[in-house]
Amino acid sequence: MPVGRFAPSPTGPLHLGNLRTAALAWCAARSSGGGFLVRMEDLTTGAAAEQEDAQLADLAALGLHHDGPVVRQSDRTDRYDLAITTLSRLGLTYECFCSRREVREAAVAPHGDPSGPEGAYPGTCRNLTPAERDDRRARGRVPALRLRAGSRRVVVADRRCGELDVTVDDVVIRRADGVAAYHLAVVVDDASQGVTQVVRGDDLWPSTPVHVLLQELLGLPTPGYLHVPLVLGPDGARLAKRHGAVTLADRAEAGESPERVLGALAATLGWAVPGESLDAGGLLDRYDPDRLPAEPSVWRP
Repeated sequence: MPVGRFAPSPTGPLHLGNLRTAALAWCAARSSGGGFLVRMEDLTTGAAAEQEDAQLADLAALGLHHDGPVVRQSDRTDRYDLAITTLSRLGLTYECFCSRREVREAAVAPHGDPSGPEGAYPGTCRNLTPAERDDRRARGRVPALRLRAGSRRVVVADRRCGELDVTVDDVVIRRADGVAAYHLAVVVDDASQGVTQVVRGDDLWPSTPVHVLLQELLGLPTPGYLHVPLVLGPDGARLAKRHGAVTLADRAEAGESPERVLGALAATLGWAVPGESLDAGGLLDRYDPDRLPAEPSVWRP
């Protein structure tokens, strides 16, 4: 059975861009007769019951009901540790003592690694000797752990975005504070939950080759991908709280029902006329991934 998912971070209310992506993920799953899961990506935020409950209430208000219990990344660190151990035993990781500033500066320096993609990690710590690592520890540097990608080229396909053929960077898979990085966690989670289709914002499309490479190295299946356009504010930046009344609660205060909001979100896709109301079933009837817009939409309340 096909399985889709929506995986927000419980850091605050879902804005309308988040909710549109959730609606598209739900439609993709239900249109194929599949299951729909919700996973809270709370590794860096910690459990936030109040925010989680509010997000789930918004999804329910729009009729985007999920199957089974909500999974939380904060409960799954043992799975991430196991995956990291597997990669390390294969010789596919190394310690990196660089700060973000040092990475940025080295990446643009004339002697930066020419084999990697533009702006990639320049390999400063890739071949440190044991003595050099001990010296950095003695100076109080705490390492992150990077994937030894070996300048692998990876080709990935997306129903909307087409094909991407890139050299994968030596990304961080465990941060210096010991927390698994997003790239590693999302791959492990999707596989362990049996996710077969990933619908998410197209800002994550450039990261997909990293995920596919990690799936290959860990012997995990690769789901189908559909990266959907973002919703922007009137200033052209990604929709956010600073843009005003952009949550379901905000729209309710303005007198709009959940069906009116869902209709407005469908209108940004060209699937409804402005002012039309839709419930989740009505949106599902109009769902067509081949008619997603090529460009992001601007929310104008």
